[in-house]
Amino acid sequence: MKSLLADAKQIVVKVGSSLVTNDGRGLDRGAIAGWASQVAQLTRHGRRVILVSSGAVAEGMQRLGWSKRPTAINELQAAAAVGQMGLVQMYESCFSEHRLHTAQVLLTHDDLSDRRRYLNARSTLRTLLDLGVIPIINENDTVATDEIRFGDNDTLGALVANLIEADALVILTDQQGLYTADPRRDAAATLVQHATAGDPELEKMAGGVGSSVGTGGMLTKVLAAKRAARSGAHTIIASGREPEVLVRLAQGEAIGSHLRAQQMKLAAKKQWMADHLQVRGKLTLDAGAVRAICDEGKSLLPIGVVAVTGEFDRGEVVTCEDIHGRHVARGLVNYTSAETARIMRHPSSEIEQILGYVDEVELIHRDNLVLL
Repeated sequence: MKSLLADAKQIVVKVGSSLVTNDGRGLDRGAIAGWASQVAQLTRHGRRVILVSSGAVAEGMQRLGWSKRPTAINELQAAAAVGQMGLVQMYESCFSEHRLHTAQVLLTHDDLSDRRRYLNARSTLRTLLDLGVIPIINENDTVATDEIRFGDNDTLGALVANLIEADALVILTDQQGLYTADPRRDAAATLVQHATAGDPELEKMAGGVGSSVGTGGMLTKVLAAKRAARSGAHTIIASGREPEVLVRLAQGEAIGSHLRAQQMKLAAKKQWMADHLQVRGKLTLDAGAVRAICDEGKSLLPIGVVAVTGEFDRGEVVTCEDIHGRHVARGLVNYTSAETARIMRHPSSEIEQILGYVDEVELIHRDNLVLL
């Protein structure tokens, strides 16, 4: 089978920390120049490419003379602030040799969880691509806290792929791809060359940890592929050590693990809801409600809710799960958490009697509900 990148026109490429920092020893100009050269070749053939690059914290550590990655959030933020300067300077320098402009885009989860800022980010990225500029994206580590972090750039890459409705996400790492088991511990482990993104078996295989430089293991890459597939983007997990890996993938060579998206593209608003990493609350549904929203395409009514967790306002995103804790959907809720707690287990005809008013008969309308 040929590479999933062969026919892709809009591509998000995520490059891991170990690849751009020579395994944590400082920025590797030769490697970054190589990515710039490959991306330049892709753009000359009509591809639109966004780079999601790790490496700011690792470069900051090197500049500050720290041999061990700090755990204190303020020290991590300081390292990111210092390292980001060198990272962007080097990308700009390397791409300028190919007469390509770059743009730095720093994102936090808050930028994508707010609908207006989400649309602004999408518009900005699309405009940059229209102008022939290469966006270099990283998490805004200098301001991000645990509450608003993506957690790793694999997840960020998937969200960017969803944001711009990319055809493919390429995750470049220091491994050959996804193996049936950890090849460092199991000699019988074999490379998974082709699979379906979102297959639960892939998550079972991806149990290993990442390097000491970055934060993402193989599991985060598999989960990123599952997330990217929601907007129809295929994912390739491949080794960034392979010579000319992006060019060869674009030419059709099947390098690494190719995880095909099977899902239909979600509508933009539903995609945004599905991509929320942090939701405001949780609704636990009985079996009838789960069946109604999952199998019958119906709205969620108050009578099907058996428990409310968290605090949320009208119009915020909440998760819906079954009584076993399995996440089944996310949606924009029509009532606050306090109101929902009062009307749950009651038919919609009793909402006005309980609250003194009725805004909507549905707790979550099916147009504002996305299945997971």
